[in-house]
Amino acid sequence: MEKQSLYQRGDVILKLPEPRFRGKVSVEEALLNRRSVREYSKDKLTMQEISQILWASQGITQKKWRLRTVPSAGALYPIEVYAVLEEGVFHYRPYEHSLKLIKRGDVRCELCEACLNQEYVRNAPLVLVFTGVFNRTCRKYGERGIRYVLIEVGHASQNVYLQCESLGLGTVAIGAFYDSEVKKILDLPKEHEPLYVMPVGRKK
Repeated sequence: MEKQSLYQRGDVILKLPEPRFRGKVSVEEALLNRRSVREYSKDKLTMQEISQILWASQGITQKKWRLRTVPSAGALYPIEVYAVLEEGVFHYRPYEHSLKLIKRGDVRCELCEACLNQEYVRNAPLVLVFTGVFNRTCRKYGERGIRYVLIEVGHASQNVYLQCESLGLGTVAIGAFYDSEVKKILDLPKEHEPLYVMPVGRKK
């Protein structure tokens, strides 16, 4: 019920462009050149770029069984992704490959403060916030499920790093933030625990 009620929030749904499955950079090149990037230009990202990054983070790769780009213990997929843009806070819906508006308005300055004033959060045109719904996994695996959720968000983070490198973009994974403040700013459901914040932008 928690998942269903989340999807019913908000009135605005943005259908994302279809992801592309052939890039100009090999996996080996992306691995070789992957770096944490903290300075971005002021240019916005295209919807195609946003689409591609979100697909890399949690996108569907096999429709029959709804498998994703990230391995998940028991295929329970406890990770939820939020996209923070100038226009507002959006929830990524992998099955429809769309964004659902959760909160209107630019909250990047507030989010920056919650991330201990790391300025690249304020300056990035896109900020991804990964949250974990631990109960989805712990119902099956008990306390061990906590570990599985944390492992999974690491998989998703690396996917974003490599996809950004393939697109010529930059990102950095941030783990230093006030959890309660992030939840309040993004208006997150109480079951959704912030795990990672990843600003994304064009390299300077």
